[in-house]
Amino acid sequence: MRCVIVIGTTGSGKTTFASALANRLGFPHGEQDAWNHGPNWQMAPLAQFRAQVSLFTAGESWVMDGNYSKARDIGWARADTLVWLDYPAWVVYPRIVRRTLRRVVTRQELWNGNRETWRGALLDPDSPLRWFWRTHWKRRKETPEVVARFPNLTLVRLIRIPIKIGRI
Repeated sequence: MRCVIVIGTTGSGKTTFASALANRLGFPHGEQDAWNHGPNWQMAPLAQFRAQVSLFTAGESWVMDGNYSKARDIGWARADTLVWLDYPAWVVYPRIVRRTLRRVVTRQELWNGNRETWRGALLDPDSPLRWFWRTHWKRRKETPEVVARFPNLTLVRLIRIPIKIGRI
């Protein structure tokens, strides 16, 4: 396990898990959200985002989190392990609510000066509170098919308890 991708639905704990794993292994950690969200929540140009993923994953060992399909052909092809945080909705959604409330109230900076706001959290269709409902079950259904296209990956699927480890 030298090059690891951590995926999961919004609020599943990808960044927290990936950061802790990278620290434990002594590997660099890359966060795709930080590369994707420029100042004022502007999406990074595709070429710039892909270049960042390519640069980071060119290293000998790393842990990277994120679900971005627009650079999957780079990161997933270079990884040897994929950790899928596949937790049930009843576990994840309360985490999103607590995290969003904390970020809004404390004005926590996320990436490139961006902060969550009440308005954004409640009205933006791409806010984590709303994005979850559009993507959680869809990703649970589609992920095994996508992973199967990358035979280089050892899949570690965390579904709560018990933990299921294996290849698809």
